[in-house]
Parts: sequence; C-alpha cells; structure tokens
Amino acid sequence: MHILIAEDDYTSRTMLRAVLQKAGHDVVATVDGDEAWQILQQEDSPKLLILDLLMPKMDGLEVVEKVRASQKKIPPYIIMLTSKGEKSDIIQGLDAGADDYLTKPFDVGELRARIEVGRRLLEMQKELIESRELLAHQATHDPMTDLLNRRAIMNNLQTALSRAQKNQTNIAVGMIDIDHFKRINDTYGHQVGDDVLIGLAQRLKQATSVQDHVSRFGGEEFLVFFPFTTKDEVEPLFSSLFSQVSGISLATRKGLIRITVSIGIALSKPGCSLDELVGFADKALYDAKETGRNKMVFA
Repeated sequence: MHILIAEDDYTSRTMLRAVLQKAGHDVVATVDGDEAWQILQQEDSPKLLILDLLMPKMDGLEVVEKVRASQKKIPPYIIMLTSKGEKSDIIQGLDAGADDYLTKPFDVGELRARIEVGRRLLEMQKELIESRELLAHQATHDPMTDLLNRRAIMNNLQTALSRAQKNQTNIAVGMIDIDHFKRINDTYGHQVGDDVLIGLAQRLKQATSVQDHVSRFGGEEFLVFFPFTTKDEVEPLFSSLFSQVSGISLATRKGLIRITVSIGIALSKPGCSLDELVGFADKALYDAKETGRNKMVFA
C-alpha cells in the first residue's frame, strides 16, 4: 500500500517509515503539512495518510480539512498522530475528518493493526464505488452495443434541447435504420445480425465526437443528435456521418457483410418539444425507407 507520513519529529518519522517499509508498504515521508499537501494533490497520491497533529507551515488539522474539502472519488484513509493522553487532540482530529488516531510513542503491533483496518476499508470502498459505477453504466447503456440506451439518450436530448432553447441555438436529430436488416437475420442468423449491430455501433462511435450524443434506440434503429447554430452546418455533419456508415462492409462471424442505412433528420424550432422533434425525425426516416432507402431525408 502507498502510505504518506507527515511528521516533523525525526525519530518518530524514521521509526514509522522503517516499520511500514518492513511490512512491505511503499512509504513517502514528509516533514511538514505543506509538503504533504503538495504530494496529496498529485494524481496517484497515497491513499492512506499518517499525519502528526502539530507540524510547521501547515498542521495536521489543516491538511485533513483540505483533503476532505477536495472530495476525491476515493478519499484517503487518515490516521492522526497525537500525544499520549491528549483526548482533546483526538477529538479535534476526528471532528476535522480523521478516520483513526495513534498515540505517541506508538506500539508497533497497534500501528500494524490500524494500518490493516485502513487497508480493508479502502478496499471495500473501492469495490463499492466500482459496483455502483457498473450498475449506473448498465442502467444507461445497451448491453450488446455499449451505446447509450433509449432512456439515457432521451434524457441527454431533453437536456440539450432545453439548453439550446435557452441559448437560442438548435438541435439536429438523426434517426438511423439498417436497411433490410430482417433479411440479414433470415439469411445468416441472429448472431450475425448481432455482429452487424455491434459493428455499426462502433462506426457510429467513431463518426460522432461526443459519445453522449449517440444511442441504440431500439432494434436496428440508432439515434444521434448534434447541436448547431446555423442550418448550413447540418447537412455537412450528416453527409459525413452517412458516408461513414452506409455502403460499408462489416466483419461478422460469417465474413464481411455490406450494409446500407436510411437516415431521417429533424431540426428543432423555437418551442419544439422533445416528442415532436423525435417524431419529425422518425417520420423523415419512414419517408427515406419508402422512397428507396440508402439515403438521408430531412423532415
């Protein structure tokens, strides 16, 4: 474990470092709170801190308060060093945000035990955060393509539309459908159909600079949107997108399969609701498919 010691007393600092290094920990030792704080601002800073309460330049309480105010994703575990019998110091340190305390002169066995408690809690916290992030990802992403799902893209689109109306800008929405997708499933099987969906999703990711603006909307339909200021920006955006995803060959377990897509495009107007905007794009997609497919149609 990467451990930071901040202790101005040479003897105490040396003993702490020796014991922890012997136990297999990676230790960095500092002589004052200011130096400790500089290290803690680095990207891969130590996750367990042993801070003396009284230090020059910046004392332990100030360091603790700064650490807690920084609101890191995984906050470090802090053990405060206090003088033996000074209960007021212990209370002050815990109130400031320290997780535990160790009195000086310290017992080696007690030090190791408290370090182990901190290590376990940090590991549990890391696992909890990873589980929470995984659940959040699963709730907002399509499990097959790893694009945003319908609910997530509609939330993002609503936020973008509200922001555009406030800033007097606009949103362009594109509904994308794979032409004759049922024929692919019927000819090659649904697993190959899945390969096609995954392959197209990857191309859409590459073609759109903002991943929060592209989703699998359902079945073989995808949705993308772009903020824009003038209408002259829209056609080049979708023309570039169309050239990257239509008339392409995608790798599948049965070899390369060529696909084309149809795109229906709608532009927001003042007072336009989310349902109206998506409905216009869907109608334009229907028109594209009814008039020959493999094309873009503007609502």
